Amino acid sequence: MADTEQSRRRVQSIEVGFRVLRVLRMAEGPLPLREIAARAGMPPSKVHLYLVSFVREDMAYQDAQNGHYGLGSFAIQLGLAAIRQLDVVALASDSLTELCDKTDCAIYLSVWGDRGPCIVAKADGALQGAFSVRLGYILPVTTTATGLVFLAHLPEYETMRARAAQDAYDAARNARTPSEEEIAEAVGKVRTLGYASTIGMLNRNFAGIAAPIFDYSNKLAATLTILGPSEYMSRAKHKEFVRLMLDAAQNVSQRMGALTTSKP
Repeated sequence: MADTEQSRRRVQSIEVGFRVLRVLRMAEGPLPLREIAARAGMPPSKVHLYLVSFVREDMAYQDAQNGHYGLGSFAIQLGLAAIRQLDVVALASDSLTELCDKTDCAIYLSVWGDRGPCIVAKADGALQGAFSVRLGYILPVTTTATGLVFLAHLPEYETMRARAAQDAYDAARNARTPSEEEIAEAVGKVRTLGYASTIGMLNRNFAGIAAPIFDYSNKLAATLTILGPSEYMSRAKHKEFVRLMLDAAQNVSQRMGALTTSKP
């Protein structure tokens, strides 16, 4: 029993120490002790004890000139090791299955390739019927929710080639191409709302909702998309599914190392 209580105290001690490390992670630069304590919601004397240990283990360092604290060399090495191990497909796998179970719709994970958004993982839903998008499929850039998310978060020079290819393909089929004004309006809406939604674009009977997944540098790493029958994804369902998609995308983003505004 004593061993169990002691083990619990040690775990709690680690958790408290991580409150200090989270403050250093979110800081714009080295901070004085009192500022770290204020942001962590802890007494300065207690924070100082943790910082002494972190400095000793190179998780933190103290500036010799002003005494301020920042993240140390081992913290940097730890972060780089985590980055090397990142795999968005593996990290998003559980989210795809969970979303599919909750919505009965097909869920897709796409990354940006040379020709545009490419589907790299999927979970087939009960409501997709005969309509299914295969792995490796290159999605249209300007007429799908997935494509609009990429347009909203990637620099223009990365998307120009894919857009040109889509325009040429649409012209060969005499298909309507959205105007620059329509694209700009759609992209602006994605940036404002944090997600994209389309109806009847990839298939006239289906609607899509897509949300961005960010990596450790807060750059777009992938896009998570739900595709289901338009009638099923009614206004009430739309709100529910948007919330599910945004929550799932944020969860994967956090696992990818994206910075969040969560407090220590």
